[in-house]
Amino acid sequence: MTRWYLRPVTRVLAMLAVLAGLSACDVNAVPRQDEAVKAAWSQVLNQYQRRADLIPNLVETVKGYAKQEQTVLTQVVEARAKATQMTLPADILSNPEAFKQFEQNQAAIGGALGRLLAVSENYPDLKSNQNFLALQSQLEGTENRITVARRDYIAAVQTYNTTLRTIPSRWIAAWLYPDAKVKETFTISEQAQQVPQVKF
Repeated sequence: MTRWYLRPVTRVLAMLAVLAGLSACDVNAVPRQDEAVKAAWSQVLNQYQRRADLIPNLVETVKGYAKQEQTVLTQVVEARAKATQMTLPADILSNPEAFKQFEQNQAAIGGALGRLLAVSENYPDLKSNQNFLALQSQLEGTENRITVARRDYIAAVQTYNTTLRTIPSRWIAAWLYPDAKVKETFTISEQAQQVPQVKF
């Protein structure tokens, strides 16, 4: 027979055991990692915005030297407009269609900028223009920052998605954070995956 004064002690010990078990399972991993994903995504957006801000100056500089390259200039401006006018839904990180559309818009800017910089090779005066050189350098630095930001985002998503898919954190997430969803990550286009053919 249990003594009446031992019942509260047993309850307290049981609560302490449950709390210790929950803390050992890191019940805060999901929200902490979700915030890390959001911070990494913000940095990706920040770097894409930096690139978008550089484009008008670059286009104006090239326009002064390469008026006959109007098609390429128009493609760059249109790609930038399309990417910057896209309204990002609140669930973009867990919405595959919206994420893919965002990724395609940013890839279009990258492709258009690549064509613009290739065109500049045909204009020696443009290639030696200080404004163009400074903008080209800033753009190259921004592309490197975008790569780093995307890498950090991919790593944060990997950690978060692994937490949502492995046991026991999967159970904890289902119980405490039922709205937690797997996040999308960047992919490589099929064109980029193809091995370039070198012909001599």
